[in-house]
Amino acid sequence: MMSPPLPRNESRRLHALRELLILDTPPEERFDRISAFAAKEFDVPMALVSLVDQDRLWSKSQFGFEEQRETPRDVSFCGHAIHMPDALVVPDALKDPRFRENPMVMGKPYVRFYAGSVLRLPYGQVVGTLCIMDRRPREFDRLDVAILGGLRDMVVEEMFRREEAIS
Repeated sequence: MMSPPLPRNESRRLHALRELLILDTPPEERFDRISAFAAKEFDVPMALVSLVDQDRLWSKSQFGFEEQRETPRDVSFCGHAIHMPDALVVPDALKDPRFRENPMVMGKPYVRFYAGSVLRLPYGQVVGTLCIMDRRPREFDRLDVAILGGLRDMVVEEMFRREEAIS
């Protein structure tokens, strides 16, 4: 298993994440609808709106998971995804050296497939992902990446609607 590296702009990225005032807030229907739709659209059992904090991945929304709302960053798939220009797709985690020994692959929730589209704020900082997961390997083509990206854009829009509502 390979822990995700830190982005070069980590301090600016974390500052942008904290400015959203979204970490450790209760679930919100606006995000839950998107994660549930993503899971149904791609016929997968799990979907998250995840935010990559300093030492953890924290879920603003989760579909198909037990109550645990955070994961150590060093075992998170999303910690790797935030380095991608658009999305990270892992068709079979057991065949990927970054993840094959990951506790999320070897144990609950037994992730085999992962696709995460990065939550990039308008000023460039990546704060997390909209991601989907399955317990079996699967293919994910360019059209699938585009659809997940459209749903991801909805998450970013909702983040800013939320921010406007609380200020």
